[in-house]
Amino acid sequence: MPHILGIDAGTTGVTALVVKDDATIAARGYREFPQKFPRPGWVEHDPEDIWRATLDACREALQNANLVARDVTAIGITNQRETTVVWDRATLQPVHNAIVWQDRRTAERCDELRPHIEPLVRHTTGLVLDSYFSATKVEWMLKNVDGLRSRKKELAFGTVDSWVLARMTGGRHATDYSNASRTLLYDIQARDWSPELLGIFDIDRSMLPEVLPSSGRFGVTDPKHFLNAAIPVAGIAGDQQAALFGQACFETGMAKNTYGTGSFVLMNAGEKPPPVPQGLLVTLAWGIGDEVVYALEGSIFVTGAAVQWLRDGLQIINAAKEAEPLARTVRDTDGVYFVPALTGLGSPYWDPYARGTIVGLTRGTTKAHLARATVESMAYQTRDVVEAMASNANVTPADLRVDGGASAMDLLCQFQADQLGVTVKRPVAQETTALGAAFLAGLAEGVWSSTTEIAQTWKIDKEFIPRPADPAGYEGWKRAVERSRGWAAP
Repeated sequence: MPHILGIDAGTTGVTALVVKDDATIAARGYREFPQKFPRPGWVEHDPEDIWRATLDACREALQNANLVARDVTAIGITNQRETTVVWDRATLQPVHNAIVWQDRRTAERCDELRPHIEPLVRHTTGLVLDSYFSATKVEWMLKNVDGLRSRKKELAFGTVDSWVLARMTGGRHATDYSNASRTLLYDIQARDWSPELLGIFDIDRSMLPEVLPSSGRFGVTDPKHFLNAAIPVAGIAGDQQAALFGQACFETGMAKNTYGTGSFVLMNAGEKPPPVPQGLLVTLAWGIGDEVVYALEGSIFVTGAAVQWLRDGLQIINAAKEAEPLARTVRDTDGVYFVPALTGLGSPYWDPYARGTIVGLTRGTTKAHLARATVESMAYQTRDVVEAMASNANVTPADLRVDGGASAMDLLCQFQADQLGVTVKRPVAQETTALGAAFLAGLAEGVWSSTTEIAQTWKIDKEFIPRPADPAGYEGWKRAVERSRGWAAP
């Protein structure tokens, strides 16, 4: 029986799934890795921690499946997007900590450039000029890490997928369309690195990875580097595009939302790039052979991370799974709103200076009200994105497929359905990012013959039918958002 290893190198840890050819998950491995916050608004990872977590998660998954690495047919990789790694090509050693997608250190640089190049960025990349993306992170490293600029020809830049691929294969330097489209350096229409943007950010093309379709042979693991086995790496996609694929959203107009560290609403936009709508992104979803699929995206920076803050920052819960039971002990938030702009606000506001804000507190407010406000904030932020899709792109999903850790909360899923006025569908397999990467790899290696065959494996766990929502709730949310915005602007 073929087995695919799907690796999800996420923001707080690495998940590895062993996926069988009937799309069921045979086993799972997971390793968390440390987060680094050297200054307010800065977020970093040690790339070596990511690599060690990848090896450990894969070993655990294979052991739990009673397999060895040589039993694996192919590997698919998905990853936290935009996070920037630079390493020495010869030694494969990182030259600086990875700068994480949440990092805001280059916000002022984006402010400086925005009046001059924002239209170019929007037209070329489908993105906005924001420190969320990779280009200003690479530029910052080259300017601020001693000796890097003079060594540019010796260095490789990549997102986390490229870093993991390089370590697995002993140096292969490549990425896929979906990850390239998140760097702020890639022309999503020409499907090539933009010479004009490379010039603006003073980044040598020699530093950049080869860009390949998301489903196809990227390389073969080097047994000396990866679990004593030579395995084809045959699928790569950024985590949100992989989740769209894993949710079998293969038809134009199908949409999903992943509730992870942040939340990301993606809608299949078809094979031609749509006009770039205000407040939203256009991105490459995946490429298979000569065909590509585009997506509309709304990127929300903090959702699940807000629950982690309740646990680690306020210490009002001991584990993330306690958030829903605590929230259910009250009927509503009693007028409390929590805007979790802990690293600024993403779509549709794109305000790097917004800050986390709690409004509506009274003497009667309890930790249960705050827990419920945290859960509801995930749904409100998603509604912000869907409203932007409706008003700026004239599209509304017929339903919403959901995944990610927080999608296990029935309270969230029902509240989300009520706020959107559409049915929310939760699949049986909720780890759709790693599953999507496995599908892409298996498709390339002949385990599955087509996306039609993959779509037939998607199975629903529970549907949430919308109920009438009090409009005052969302109106209060929008007022709370305005309180949070521009708080730390220079």
